[in-house]
Amino acid sequence: MDAIRHLLDTPQLLALAAALGWASGFRLYAVVFLTGLAGWMGWVALPPGLQVLQHPAMLGASGFMLFVEFFADKIPGVDSLWDLVHTVIRIPAGAALAAGALGADSSTMATVAALLGGTLAATSHATKMTTRAAINTSPEPFSNIGMSLVEDGLVVGGLWLATTHPVLFGIALAIALVLMVWLLVVLVKFLKALLQRLAKLFGGNASPETI
Repeated sequence: MDAIRHLLDTPQLLALAAALGWASGFRLYAVVFLTGLAGWMGWVALPPGLQVLQHPAMLGASGFMLFVEFFADKIPGVDSLWDLVHTVIRIPAGAALAAGALGADSSTMATVAALLGGTLAATSHATKMTTRAAINTSPEPFSNIGMSLVEDGLVVGGLWLATTHPVLFGIALAIALVLMVWLLVVLVKFLKALLQRLAKLFGGNASPETI
């Protein structure tokens, strides 16, 4: 197994830290499981701060939560509730994972990585949560399933790209961040307008009567 273990160099570790933070905002348990599995299978040599992820107990726990999240994320309404609950989990977890990737030899690097990972996790989580809220305004379930599968693919592809082609991942991440910020602004305006229309609709039905 050690013969096939892929040692990560500095650019790959930087890309991995960013990928762990960014992807945690979409699929925290998939990130934990896939990273740990890669280390346990000998595909990559995880840095010391992430080696706990390859412990069999951690793989079992993260694998179970990945199974639950995979289906919960594809049910309209349940996906938004799941995202809401995980607001307090994904962001600090993304920060911790990024710090684990870079912080073995320096507390300064750990702090910088934590800030980077937490910010990326917050951005992707906010975009995901807002997108799902907008999609849930439609009664059909297929858009939820399709978007969820896209997110699954983004997480797997992002982690792979970060460890194999870190420069390409950096470029892709920069483009993705611009698109996410733009999408977040558009969807927030859409949801705000929708709430205003609903408020007017229900407010109009309750016209006051003079007694």
